[in-house]
Amino acid sequence: MIGIYKKETANIPYLVVVKNTNEFKALPTIIYSHGFTSAKEHNLPLAYLLAEQGFRVILPDSKYHGEREEDISNFKRELSFWNIITQNVEELKFIKEELEGDGLILNQKIGLAGTSMGGITTTAALTQYPWISTAAVLMGTPKLTEYANLLVDEIVKKQKLPMPEEEIERAFEQIKKYDLSLQMDKLNERPLMFWHGDKDSVVPFRLSYSFYREAKGKYKNKKNIKFLKEVNRDHKVSRFAILETVKWFKTHLI
Repeated sequence: MIGIYKKETANIPYLVVVKNTNEFKALPTIIYSHGFTSAKEHNLPLAYLLAEQGFRVILPDSKYHGEREEDISNFKRELSFWNIITQNVEELKFIKEELEGDGLILNQKIGLAGTSMGGITTTAALTQYPWISTAAVLMGTPKLTEYANLLVDEIVKKQKLPMPEEEIERAFEQIKKYDLSLQMDKLNERPLMFWHGDKDSVVPFRLSYSFYREAKGKYKNKKNIKFLKEVNRDHKVSRFAILETVKWFKTHLI
C-alpha cells in the first residue's frame, strides 16, 4: 500500500508519499513543486505513481499556497510570484537536510520536478544545487528573464506598474541569478526532461522549446535531455505527461 504522511520542517508543510513498507528506508527521492494557486495535495496522483515505482515523493506547499495561504488579494500574490519561486528554491535545501539527517535519501539520488510555477522553480534550483541528480519540467520555462519581461508587458497593457522602475530593475537582477538560460554550464549533463503543450497561453511553449534546442547542443549524451511536445494542449498537465514523468525518473533516478 502507498502511505501519505504529513510533515513539516522550517515551517514548510509537506506530504511524504511512499510505500508503507519503505517509510523508513533510504530511497531515491523526488521533490515535486506545485503550480501557482495550486497546493501540494493536487499532485497526489503523480506522487502515487512515482511511489509505486519505489520512490519517496515530497510535496511541499509554497508560500501563500495550501496550508500557507494568507488573507491577501490575488493581485498581491501575483506580485509575489518571483519571490515565491526564489523562496521555493531556498526552502528545498531545508527539506533535503531534513531527509538527509534522517538517512532517507539513497546514495544522494535526488530528483526535482514541478508544474508551471513548480517547473520554473525546478529550473531555478538547477542553477543553485549541484546535488539535484535528475529533473523534469512540466509546462515551465528556464528562460526566467524573458518570461518576467513578458509578464511585466502584460501588466503594463492593463495598468500602471505598481512599483518604481528602480525596484523592477533590482527584481530583474535577482531573477537573472536563477535564470538557467544564462548559465547553461550548470546543467552539467544532468538528465532533464521537458513536457509542454504547444497551445499554452500561460507559459509560452516557445520559451521552453527554444531553451531545449540550445541546451541539447551542450549535452554529450543526448539521451540525458528530452522534450515532449503535446499538440493542441493548453496549460493543463495530461495523463501522457504524468506517465512520461514517471518513466523519466524510473530511467534516470533508480
